[in-house]
Amino acid sequence: MQPHHLSPPPPPPREPLFHLPRIIIVICAVLIGIHLVLSVSGARFEIEMVFRYGFVPGSWTLWINPAAEEVIFERLTAGGGLDPRVAGLMRMALFEAPNSIFGPLSYALLHGSWSHVLLNVFWLAAFGTPVARRLGEARFLLLCVLTALGGTLAHWLTHMHDFTPMVGASAVVSGMMGAAAWFVFARTAHGGGLIDAHAHLRPRETLSEMLRNQRTMVFFGIWFALNFLFGVGAGPLGITEGSVAWQAHIGGFLVGLALFPRIDPRG
Repeated sequence: MQPHHLSPPPPPPREPLFHLPRIIIVICAVLIGIHLVLSVSGARFEIEMVFRYGFVPGSWTLWINPAAEEVIFERLTAGGGLDPRVAGLMRMALFEAPNSIFGPLSYALLHGSWSHVLLNVFWLAAFGTPVARRLGEARFLLLCVLTALGGTLAHWLTHMHDFTPMVGASAVVSGMMGAAAWFVFARTAHGGGLIDAHAHLRPRETLSEMLRNQRTMVFFGIWFALNFLFGVGAGPLGITEGSVAWQAHIGGFLVGLALFPRIDPRG
């Protein structure tokens, strides 16, 4: 008979796999509810809300540095004239529906289509759930805010002269993926992986352990490859009508990856 002190630890009690934390349910309901309201409020109202509460990088460039107006105009007229579409975007962003001071955060509450919001809700439930269970509601909301701002900064740095509004919770979702990568792929006596109601209980890996974890590295590789593919090819391939703000995804991902160890209560 095996000595008691050498017996493997008992498995944790079973919990429903799809028992989502309250904070995840609330956020998903808010995202879907906002999109539903905008969808039934008429096209003009929806467009105005997107310009006011999405993130418009060109507007913020002018607010931060009014002298950039001349540079922006020169860039936009480099082809010999101002594109009517660009002129319309600038008119909306600067005069008809100026970007709100909350734009760098509120953009994450808005979405461009039902497929957009439902996809983000799905991935938020998948990757945000173990992170929320581990951090608790207050820390989780803090991480949501910081990853949204990380997406804003990355998008602004790469689109300073663009007046197209950015919307969507993808930067936050990407941040949760970066945060979860620290522990969801760690192997334990009871296995490892995202599809586990007790994934949040796993020990956080060190950076060297994470870099040696083949599953984590495969996840990183696939994630960056898919973001690049969708960012470069989504429009031309007809996957989406607009462009994909893949730089914002990377910004949110890197913020989640960098900050999670600093706010993880399990150490």
